[in-house]
Amino acid sequence: MTVVHGQCDPRFSRVREVFDRHFAEGEELGAAFAVFLDGEPVVDLWGGVADRHSGRPWERGTPALTYSCTKAVTATAALLLAERGLLDVAAPVADVWPEFARHGKERITVEHLLTHQAGLPTIEGPVPLEEFEDQAAIADRLAGQAPIWEPGTAHGYHALTYGFLLGEVIRRVSGKSAGEFVAAEIAEPLGLELWFGAPEEVAARAARLSAGRRQGPADAGAAPAGAAADAVPRVSTVSELPGRGDPVEEMSRAVLDRDSLMNRALGNPPIHRLRGGANHPVILRSGWPAIGVVASARGLAGFYRDLAAGRILRPETLEDALRRRVTGPDRVLVIDSSFGLGYMRPALTFLTPSRGAESAFGHTGLGGFLGLGDVEHGLGMGYTMNKMADAVSGSLRAYRLAEAVYGSL
Repeated sequence: MTVVHGQCDPRFSRVREVFDRHFAEGEELGAAFAVFLDGEPVVDLWGGVADRHSGRPWERGTPALTYSCTKAVTATAALLLAERGLLDVAAPVADVWPEFARHGKERITVEHLLTHQAGLPTIEGPVPLEEFEDQAAIADRLAGQAPIWEPGTAHGYHALTYGFLLGEVIRRVSGKSAGEFVAAEIAEPLGLELWFGAPEEVAARAARLSAGRRQGPADAGAAPAGAAADAVPRVSTVSELPGRGDPVEEMSRAVLDRDSLMNRALGNPPIHRLRGGANHPVILRSGWPAIGVVASARGLAGFYRDLAAGRILRPETLEDALRRRVTGPDRVLVIDSSFGLGYMRPALTFLTPSRGAESAFGHTGLGGFLGLGDVEHGLGMGYTMNKMADAVSGSLRAYRLAEAVYGSL
């Protein structure tokens, strides 16, 4: 029986019950969940193993590659530059990246990048392994492409390209990579256990992601974004998903179709070609601005605690960024998604309890990771784990934990 460690404010005993149950029912290998309420820690739980092969235990500060939870951090970096008057999100990307103004991309704005409207969700041609640590080279590939839909007329999840595009904008404006900028301006000043490209010591103690039996896109030679060879989410029932229906069935079919826009967006650069996939040191240290943040649950929750408290962005900047810019069918994910300026808003891709349906924001990560903030309720949450979800639309573990938090307020 897995022993769960940590503390939980008595008001949030229901959260611990849910966390314990996930281990008891075999849904977790190792995991952590942290919650701040009005700046104070009220939940800090962890348990299980960080590496199923060695049996290395999950500890209080065990970090994990949080996949697309990264996107909200990258968006925050861009918004911080905008707040300082160094970047205009309404202006064309080409204003700061002149080489981008090719093949019909002259009018793509930074806001289009932040809201997945640029029409560049895929990279044409496989990215060679030797380019994995050269973000500028990958960005240059995208600068040479044409959009696959008219920018600004639709949105579709830019699973990996989001980071290379927005990261290049950040580099052009600040002179630093997105990871360097976040370290200098956000993570280090606030003392967050959050690294955008993990130092060797952090990578060495990071959780090893795993999913056991593989099927679906991996069998077809493609892999979800950043999926490890032993960390590919499995396709299974979606019967527990709120709001399920035909779109979810369509998403299931897209997952199984190696040529779908979804798998083309998720599978290049081809991380599955690395030994260990996303567990490979190259991925952990590269700090890709779409999937590269390595963080503890407490570090991820602390990021949203500080966002909600106005310690990273001014309240008015965040309020504007949370205004929904796009909502509805996602051309890549098929099901409905909703975004402000880089932050997910409640939708089927960002399942949120009813009490947070209008106020919650944040980002999910492949396999079930969750970073969530809520200014109205004073919340910052972070959920990390290493057993990748086997539900098509993501893990319900994070949803159940969030539901328990809101139910305890």
